[in-house]
Amino acid sequence: MGCDLCEAAQITPWHYEDDVCWIADCEVCDVPMVVWKSHSPTPPDDARAHMVAQLTIVADRVLGPETYTIDQVMRQIPDHFHAHARIPNWWFKG
Repeated sequence: MGCDLCEAAQITPWHYEDDVCWIADCEVCDVPMVVWKSHSPTPPDDARAHMVAQLTIVADRVLGPETYTIDQVMRQIPDHFHAHARIPNWWFKG
């Protein structure tokens, strides 16, 4: 079975992409999400720091500074690194 994050289908608005990662609105929770372009749950520290920094830039622009937290818990797809910019009560967004 294929990995939805590796597929990188542009179903929701995309905010950023480079050779390390891409950032789009999460299809499930509708908040910005960064996805590592390599299929693994454990990126090197420098790649993780880069992704969190890029997600912070996007989340500041989309959600507003200091209105969210970076959630690196991979709930539904635990074998491919991704992180969300979570606003309070994000599950009610939309």
